[in-house]
Amino acid sequence: MALLPILRFPDARLKKIAAPVEKIDDGIRALVADMAETMYEAPGIGLAATQVNIHKQVVVIDISEEKNQLLVLINARITHKDGVQVYEEGCLSVPGIYDKVERAAQVTVEYLDLEGQPQTLSTDGLLAVCIQHELDHLQGRVFVDHLSQLKQMRIKNKLAKQARITA
Repeated sequence: MALLPILRFPDARLKKIAAPVEKIDDGIRALVADMAETMYEAPGIGLAATQVNIHKQVVVIDISEEKNQLLVLINARITHKDGVQVYEEGCLSVPGIYDKVERAAQVTVEYLDLEGQPQTLSTDGLLAVCIQHELDHLQGRVFVDHLSQLKQMRIKNKLAKQARITA
């Protein structure tokens, strides 16, 4: 397993749309292991392959306190949304930035697990938010894309300033 570098907003590679996984093989399993290690180390609760510059439809999520309930979503698609919730979101690709985003309160998602078996999951709360957030990454969207143009500009400026300070 290896830690993978996480792309930082506004890197143009975060806008790339991920391709479906054709075959779940040892390469995909190794990617999932590396993504999980990277997510836990960051620390975060979700990571999309796009964020580590691999443009395949792979997402890892673990919202448990113990960090022992890894959920792997391959070729996931949301088949049902219901209700509305506003949640303060952050992102490993947008470090130190948090803002409220409106998303569906409940979602149903269909996906393949790590064994290639089709699964369906209906959920709400934080897990629903996390699934929507990570699947956005696979479509080339970052959570700040849901914010006003003014907020987006402020975030870009703040991150640019942080990059100059740490350089």
